Amino acid sequence: MRVYKANRKGPIIYLIVAFAVFTGIIFLLAHESFKDKPLAFIILLIPTALLLWIYFDTFYAIANQTLKYRSAFLSGEIRIGEIREIVKGKTLWVGIKPALAKNGLIIKYNKFDEIYIAPENNDEMIIDLLKINHKINII
Repeated sequence: MRVYKANRKGPIIYLIVAFAVFTGIIFLLAHESFKDKPLAFIILLIPTALLLWIYFDTFYAIANQTLKYRSAFLSGEIRIGEIREIVKGKTLWVGIKPALAKNGLIIKYNKFDEIYIAPENNDEMIIDLLKINHKINII
């Protein structure tokens, strides 16, 4: 199994910092009320925790003729033999996006399905996919 790290150069870093700073400011301004209601602070931490989970748990892997993807709670696999086209360097703005950055790969498979992923090195993943399915059309 070959694992590919996700490209983490997207706006998620700014979101994580913004939520962390926002949580810190609210804690500093109202720390007395959090002593009485610790559950309120835990609820305040949930968005930051979710973003950190997505940030650290996004990756892709090729194993047993399948492309596996995972981004926190979003995961799945695609049979590489069913991939018909890969659009390189574009960004898919709607649909399934287990990715953290722009300019990744739009993978079209089956008849109408597509997914957007953004590995650190697009070319490396394309080469490995072509080794398994040489009929993939690269755009």
